[in-house]
Amino acid sequence: MSEGKTFWGHVEVFRWLLIRSIAVVFGIAVAAFCCKDFVFGQIIFAPCKADFVTYRLLARLGLAVNVGHIDLININLASQLMTHLSISFYLAVVVAFPYLIVEIWLFVAPALYSNERRPAIVAILAFFFQFFLGLALAYYLIFPLTFNFLGTYQVSQDVVNQISLTSYMGTFIGLMLMMGLVFEMPIVAYFFAKIGVLRSDFLRRGRKVAVVLVLVAAAFITPSTDVFTMGLVALPLWQLYEFSIRVVRRVEPKEDIVDAEA
Repeated sequence: MSEGKTFWGHVEVFRWLLIRSIAVVFGIAVAAFCCKDFVFGQIIFAPCKADFVTYRLLARLGLAVNVGHIDLININLASQLMTHLSISFYLAVVVAFPYLIVEIWLFVAPALYSNERRPAIVAILAFFFQFFLGLALAYYLIFPLTFNFLGTYQVSQDVVNQISLTSYMGTFIGLMLMMGLVFEMPIVAYFFAKIGVLRSDFLRRGRKVAVVLVLVAAAFITPSTDVFTMGLVALPLWQLYEFSIRVVRRVEPKEDIVDAEA
């Protein structure tokens, strides 16, 4: 937005913002759709393979994981096509996400005061970092270990695991999205502390309650209730909580910190 524009002028600018954003997302989605072998072979189904980077790194650290062979099956007629289309769209949104934020920033920035722009840029960069850090943790650690554990677990040798494509994709997308959002906890804590709603002493006193809430959140995020998967999710959540305490401590007024320690 900029000074001197009428309401309909701003609407016109916003309309072109939407057109450009949709065009970019659509273009990336088409490219992802055409690169089916790379998208699914090298990205989506990579955690199923024994040579996945996480398994190789754990092997070098002496923590070798026994990666079993897991068959993925399709039981619905249109499931593979719909999966192809949906993954192309999701991947396009993730790849285009920085561009979309830049477009929104260029639209909003002229309406901000000069002293508001730097904090806004820092907040946007922190949001990006935390979100993609959550995605990376889910993709490289939580999902592959979870999938390998649950996909090879058997109550009996008579029961053969054949994971459906729908189940795999639902777990993959759900876990990635949830971890990306959960990693925004310090950002949310920062803004609540900035407006004076949240204090570090409150978070410290609530650690026992936080442990319970973290376990509940881990059970909600994970596709199953096994202790292994919940532990993988609960540990980074707890670290995020502790990091949020440090973030709030830096934001709140110094006299509040002195009073809390007195």
